[in-house]
Amino acid sequence: MEPFVTHTGRVAALDRVNVDTDAIIPKQFLKRVERSGFGQFLFYDWRFQPDGSLNPDFELNQPHNAGATILLARHNFGCGSSREHAPWALADYGFRAILAPSFADIFYNNCFKNGILPIPLPETVVDELFAKSAAHTLTLTVDLQRQVIGDDAGWEIPFTVDPYRRHLLLAGLDDIGVTLQHTDAIDQYERQRA
Repeated sequence: MEPFVTHTGRVAALDRVNVDTDAIIPKQFLKRVERSGFGQFLFYDWRFQPDGSLNPDFELNQPHNAGATILLARHNFGCGSSREHAPWALADYGFRAILAPSFADIFYNNCFKNGILPIPLPETVVDELFAKSAAHTLTLTVDLQRQVIGDDAGWEIPFTVDPYRRHLLLAGLDDIGVTLQHTDAIDQYERQRA
C-alpha cells in the first residue's frame, strides 16, 4: 500500500448526505475479486446516463473536478452495506482523502485498510469548504504527519487520527503488510511445527 504522508490535490465536492456504498459502487460490479479496476464504476448510476454517456449534471463529471484526489462530502458518507469494494473504487478512481462531517463505521475502517484517509470535520468547516469549492477550483494539502489540512492562502484546520491508524498510513501498511513485518517469527514458528 502506498504510504500517506502529505497529499496535495484538487477537491471534488459531492453535496449529498447519506451516500451509501451501493451508490459508490453498484452491486452489479461486485463480481471482480481483485482490488483494481473498480474506479470506472464509481458512482456509476450517477455518473452515467441510461445510454452509457456521461451525465453532465453529476458533480464528478464537471470539468473543474477532473483529476480530483480529495472528495468533500456530507454526513454519513459510506453508509449501507459493508462492501470493501467502495473504498477500492474510490482509490482506483484516484481519491486519497475524504472530508465529511461523519462516516459510516465499517466504511471508515475499510478506508484505512485501503490507503484512503477519511477525515471527520465539523460541519461548519465542511460548509466553509463547500462554499470555497463553489467559488473556485479548490486545492488542499492534507498533512497526516502534522494532522492539518490547509490551502495555499494560509488557511489551516487541524484534525486527529487514531495513532495506530496514522502509523499504518504513514508507513503504507495494510493488514498483510503488518503481518509481513513478523515474517521471521512466523518462519520460526513454522519450523518448530515441522
